[in-house]
Amino acid sequence: MHGAVVNMVDGILAECGGALTCATCHCYIDDNWTEKTGLATAHEKQKLKFVNQPKANSRLSCQITVDESLDGLKVYLPESQVWNR
Repeated sequence: MHGAVVNMVDGILAECGGALTCATCHCYIDDNWTEKTGLATAHEKQKLKFVNQPKANSRLSCQITVDESLDGLKVYLPESQVWNR
């Protein structure tokens, strides 16, 4: 989430700044990367119940710790979050 905000990725609002309170950083993790990013915690799963277009690979990007092992990670945004088309 922080990387998306710093790099001005459209569609990641991150209104709560990573406090796990808003779910405005909802994203989909590419199926080839879900094992490396890990599973959503119970608290994260609760927030994901209220996002638009949830899927099995939905995550809140603020809850993914990015390190060198995630180099090349593919993340997608729900259509409802993409404004600049």
